[in-house]
Amino acid sequence: MQGLKIDASNIILNLEARTSDAALSELAELMYSNGYVKASYKDAVIAREKSFATGLPTVYCSVAIPHTDIEHVEAKSIGVAVLKDTVPFVIMGEAKETTDVKLIFMLAMDKEDAQLSLLQKLMGIFQNDQLLKTIVNAKARNEIAQVIEQELAET
Repeated sequence: MQGLKIDASNIILNLEARTSDAALSELAELMYSNGYVKASYKDAVIAREKSFATGLPTVYCSVAIPHTDIEHVEAKSIGVAVLKDTVPFVIMGEAKETTDVKLIFMLAMDKEDAQLSLLQKLMGIFQNDQLLKTIVNAKARNEIAQVIEQELAET
């Protein structure tokens, strides 16, 4: 993805949260404090997750890809949270069925078409068990940023 720099300051390792709302809230607040999203982003991303769930049961560990409308975004970015313990997220396309999510990729895109192409590129990461394992087990935020950036650049 041309020009998408993954800011390590938007990454949380061992995030402790009991609910999907708490996890989303914490990651959105971090992205807001780093200047990537507007104050309205947190409520918007939580509300959108309730209407359009983003949990994906992938082989190595389940992921969630919450995002919301571009009007809540200051600058395009991705926030990443590696959860200490899994948190149930409703599965994309389902009404109630959940999957226990270990990784959250929170998307903040400033153009509608950018979101779709980014999602397609991220799917490549989600289908690669080795990459997911590397991200989950990373000891440093910049290690995660480098892995994701490299994958997005190659696809």
